[in-house]
Amino acid sequence: MGLWSHCGAGLCNGLQPLRVSVGVQGSVEAGKRERTLLAALAADLDGAFETLVARYQHRLFGCAYHLLGDAGDAEEAAQDAFVRAYRALARYGPERIGALALRPWLYRILLNVVRNRVRRKSVPRVPLERHDGTPLELADRPWERPEAVVERAEAARGLAAAIAALPERLRSPLTLRHIDGLTYAEIAEILRQPLGTVKVYVHRGVGKLREALNAAEVS
Repeated sequence: MGLWSHCGAGLCNGLQPLRVSVGVQGSVEAGKRERTLLAALAADLDGAFETLVARYQHRLFGCAYHLLGDAGDAEEAAQDAFVRAYRALARYGPERIGALALRPWLYRILLNVVRNRVRRKSVPRVPLERHDGTPLELADRPWERPEAVVERAEAARGLAAAIAALPERLRSPLTLRHIDGLTYAEIAEILRQPLGTVKVYVHRGVGKLREALNAAEVS
């Protein structure tokens, strides 16, 4: 039974979890796609970056939304994360790009953006630009149409609010594990924490979330 089976019928009724279970074959195929994308980024950053955005935009927006509890803040955090990723890749050489663990790397950038946003309360929007200063056109930007990415009823907003209210040390690992479906090893790499610590925080986060949802259901 997953997290969503234990959240409480009231707030979670009708909510479709974002986490998807994949088998070994699916993991192998995902690894191949990531290596292909990394090779494309190393060869032609401007040409391949739109593919990276299309592949990860919904995931990063959804993660930011659950961490921040606000769609507008999540829009800006996702945009800023992609800006930082693009600028970092522009500085890297082909070998360094090819050696990246892309998914943990992107989520680490996003979490840093979210933490900075919480500290500073506001992060200015920064346009995506190529090296020559021309705008980088994206096929589908989640920050332009967040309602197309996260269309949620009151139950989903209640869940997001409950997650956002968790302490940061519990909120991030729980979101990465049960919303985004990352492995414990990936989360440990992203957060730079021991694997055992990550598992403990996820377990505690689930317990705290269940308590909050049950309390909201009663009230």
